[in-house]
Amino acid sequence: MNIYAIIIFTTIIITYILGIISEYFNVKNIQIELPKEFEDTYSSEKYKLSQEYLKENTSFGWISGTISLILTLSFWFLGGFGYLYDYVLSLSDSMIIQGIIFIGVLSFLNFIVSLPFSIYDTFVIEKKYGFNTTTSKIFILDIIKSTGISLIIGIPLLALVLYILEYTGSYAWLWGWITLTLFSLFLQYVYPNWIMPIFNKFTPLEEGNLKNIITEYTRKVNFPMKKLFVMDGSKRSKKSNAFFTGFGKNKMIVLYDTLMKEHTEDQILGIIAHEVGHYKKKHILLGTAISIIHTGLLFYLLSLFLYSEQLYEAFYVSSTPIYAGLIFFFLLYSPIEFILSIFMQILSRRNEFQADEFAVQTTGNGMSLVNALKKLSVDNLSNLTPHKFYVFLNYSHPPVLERIMVIKKMSNFVDISN
Repeated sequence: MNIYAIIIFTTIIITYILGIISEYFNVKNIQIELPKEFEDTYSSEKYKLSQEYLKENTSFGWISGTISLILTLSFWFLGGFGYLYDYVLSLSDSMIIQGIIFIGVLSFLNFIVSLPFSIYDTFVIEKKYGFNTTTSKIFILDIIKSTGISLIIGIPLLALVLYILEYTGSYAWLWGWITLTLFSLFLQYVYPNWIMPIFNKFTPLEEGNLKNIITEYTRKVNFPMKKLFVMDGSKRSKKSNAFFTGFGKNKMIVLYDTLMKEHTEDQILGIIAHEVGHYKKKHILLGTAISIIHTGLLFYLLSLFLYSEQLYEAFYVSSTPIYAGLIFFFLLYSPIEFILSIFMQILSRRNEFQADEFAVQTTGNGMSLVNALKKLSVDNLSNLTPHKFYVFLNYSHPPVLERIMVIKKMSNFVDISN
């Protein structure tokens, strides 16, 4: 094994071990006694069910992760990348066609490996705990739609990136950065308008008291909301959620229909105020800026390693085809990506607190947001007591109990000041 192989193999193993350790701590941190904060919301039976749900998901994650790791390492060290390269080389003289086939085959193999786990998770675990409403027809159609979109969008984009890397010389990384940045901005427009409606039905929130309350609130905080939709999330799961997407005049807030059924108007307003808070606190712009900088860093580092023969030798590939180099580089980059992801999780958790603060200050009703978070936790069987190490590695949101405590302090401050 050369130095590249050692770095990549070590990173894969360390990341796997850290994941196992954090999940073990997370399960061991389960508290048998229901936290007092949830005594008015969680029944003892429901709380016990949430713990069983966590344990089963963790065990399933260990099994699926271990199998995926073994298959990945087996494919690598048995020379799978080298055999695949020799195969695509025999099919075409075009580097771009070779690259599309090479990456396409790897994507297909990854899909085949993950499919049984996805089926079991959806139709066994999620069904067992009362969440799954996905039919076999919807599941298959989702796969067909996702594959079709990936082919329609992914193949031209991959071909363009390969062309840039092959034919634009020493500034290929810059042109690649510009291209992917423009594409990602374009996708922020395309995704909510054209792609999401392929999978779900989006219905404008009907006229009534709730819409009037929301409209009055958004006008008060000067949030230019033009699109507020209810999504038929119940066609796949009974879990509740809400999200903000789009930018510019294309901004939209989406509420799951399950959320509408289970929450009061004040609670829904608190959730919407939180989502508006992300926009008003510039979290969306910050995330976009970080993503653009990250893409530039990726392409620059890629340009430094793309033609390193040792990188290809680490995967038993006899030449330096750039399409294979893309895959190998991302594996080499994984240590940096792992570290960056931790910092991004920290930033995301900070943003969530800020959005909560905005919601409390602008609605003057922090308890509605607290009650909404409690209800969401019960409806989704959330883990109320995650281990700090697991949170550090994996949580984009602060633990719900921590959020509730902070919101209550904010609410007291607001009440006193008013």
